[in-house]
Amino acid sequence: MGREDFSLSDNINCDFSTDLEAIYTVPVTVSAVLGKSVMPINQLLRLGRGAVVELDRKIGDPIDILVNNRLIARGEVVMVDETRLGVTMTEIIKSDK
Repeated sequence: MGREDFSLSDNINCDFSTDLEAIYTVPVTVSAVLGKSVMPINQLLRLGRGAVVELDRKIGDPIDILVNNRLIARGEVVMVDETRLGVTMTEIIKSDK
């Protein structure tokens, strides 16, 4: 019985970059979550200008980075310039799927 040589490229289009071009312009929402807080509605209604809402994270804790409300990474807040903040990714979160 003879051995046949098969190449993946013979049967499968391996050029993923052209396959993905169709989704490159699909907009997604990227959010950086500093922390969360739970409070009763009456306390929420009393909040006004200058109110401080205590979050569940401490200074220096990583923040969550979400894409379309799905956690994809954790990171740290950085200054982009004197007026803007950014986020640097420090950990990529593997999906369960």
